[in-house]
Amino acid sequence: QKAPACTIRTQAEAVCELFGGDKSKIRVIGIRHGEKMYETLLTNEECANAVDMGNFYRVPCDKRSLNYDKYFKEGETTRNTLTEFNSANTRLLNLEEVKEKLLSVPYIREELAKDGK
Repeated sequence: QKAPACTIRTQAEAVCELFGGDKSKIRVIGIRHGEKMYETLLTNEECANAVDMGNFYRVPCDKRSLNYDKYFKEGETTRNTLTEFNSANTRLLNLEEVKEKLLSVPYIREELAKDGK
């Protein structure tokens, strides 16, 4: 499925609301060296052959020939126009949607039950 995403801030706020934490204590510390800004879910290379099926992408296995002669003599000018699918260009969940997702995780429900919430 085409997965939605959320920001770290929204996730932190959702956890605070569920577990009774103080959202005012959430601090933005910036990006660390080597940290990614987003997660790639479908690369540009996969997009070349992917088919957008609506709720998901179908990515067929790569059965291209390694015969490079084709590219030097005939060329291949057609390419799918899909672009990379990542957590920066998908739908972002709002606070309530993130809380709903968190509550679907058994571990979260168990921890909340321990706290009587």
